[in-house]
Amino acid sequence: MHVNEVNGEPPKPRSGAVVVFYHPDAACVQRANRLASFMRCVVIDNTPSVSTARDLGLSDSIEYLPNGENLGIATAINQGIDILIREDFEVAILFDQDSEPPGSLFVELPAIIARANASQQRVALVGPAYDDPRLRGVASFVRFKWWALERVSPTGNQPIDVDFLITSGSCINLRWWASIGPMDDALFIDFVDLEWCVRAKRKGFQVLGVPWVRMSHELGGEPVRVLGRNYPMHSPLRHYYQFRNVVALIKRPSMPMAWKSTELIKLPIRVLIYCFFPQQRKDHLAMAWRGVRDGWHGRLGAYRRQ
Repeated sequence: MHVNEVNGEPPKPRSGAVVVFYHPDAACVQRANRLASFMRCVVIDNTPSVSTARDLGLSDSIEYLPNGENLGIATAINQGIDILIREDFEVAILFDQDSEPPGSLFVELPAIIARANASQQRVALVGPAYDDPRLRGVASFVRFKWWALERVSPTGNQPIDVDFLITSGSCINLRWWASIGPMDDALFIDFVDLEWCVRAKRKGFQVLGVPWVRMSHELGGEPVRVLGRNYPMHSPLRHYYQFRNVVALIKRPSMPMAWKSTELIKLPIRVLIYCFFPQQRKDHLAMAWRGVRDGWHGRLGAYRRQ
């Protein structure tokens, strides 16, 4: 085991960042430039028009890949990770374009992976707790249980074994990337992170939440308040992907039955909240129903008008 002679810690792994753009504004570019000032940064741009790094104002040190179309979050992440692997990076930290990571994230998360690798512990992914003040503050970590998710308080000074982590701010151990496989391109967006975590755990790898690292992250658009509780709201198109992918995943034998049971309970609740409380109710309901039908028939990938 290679360790730091000063403090007994394994050396910090070579860490790179993957940021996914979609119609980025100036603040998104500034965040990517700040990130690139102290680590390797790859930006994959899913905006449906071709731009250049110079046009956007990105730092020359950033590897910029414009797709010229929206290929989905899964494909964009896979593209970014492929670049880092070719450059012999050991860790990939994933970010949405609006992520605001604390400085501790870049130290603490790779260090946990380094210790896991040094002790032959099969850790695939580590991630912070996230704080969305518009919803419920610091969100709990999650484990799958029958009929209701187990919510684990993000407290303590030890990593917490969890069943999945959201993409933004998560830190992938590239040692195991080939063993687990890439993100599922067919899902496009929504449940991409969950499916990958399930696959990793099914193959015997660990997914760890790090309670002492907190990252601000907003889920969805402006929330709606129902019975005293805030729920993240999305566009009708995003609701199409949510309903489609949850139905498609429920049909997969590889997905845990406990998770399926909770989703079957939550599905009608989602219909009520996401399709009847927002504006454009008919659009939300129509897209949700289209998603259910496409998911049932296995029509995945990017949404296509019929």
